[in-house]
Amino acid sequence: MTASRLFDRAVIRLSPRPDSNEDVAEFLQGLVTADVTKVLPTWAALLSPQGKALFDFLVWPGGNGLLIDCEAEAADALVKRLSMYRLRRAIDIVRDDTLAIHWRPHTGDGAAPDPRHHALANAGSRRRPHRSFRIRRRRPCLACTPACHGRAGRPRRAW
Repeated sequence: MTASRLFDRAVIRLSPRPDSNEDVAEFLQGLVTADVTKVLPTWAALLSPQGKALFDFLVWPGGNGLLIDCEAEAADALVKRLSMYRLRRAIDIVRDDTLAIHWRPHTGDGAAPDPRHHALANAGSRRRPHRSFRIRRRRPCLACTPACHGRAGRPRRAW
């Protein structure tokens, strides 16, 4: 079965600048609610100083940096907020439009299970219990129509 692209998700890349040896996981560790120095992917959130949830996202390993899988509508605001906390660290925080998030009902071949909760699919969701996510390079589309991007007749989000 092939993977289907999730168009309402975006990828943000956090990487050290070429002339530095900054640890991106250490930078993100002090900002988010999950431990990003251990097992990845993990589900995390960025909170306001008062403790209110501003953004929730999935953190993936990405070469010498990290990849953040977040809602596409909130991606630019999340980049701006993380850049505010960067201060003088030599870290690049950019939205990476060359990567896309794909969903499929099974793991394997580079895909990982949903890290939010193992029983999430069984709690009123229309997705199958064994689902996985994968980040892939985006391929340019030759015939840009709503149907080729999966927007026509796409089911509503289950979460």
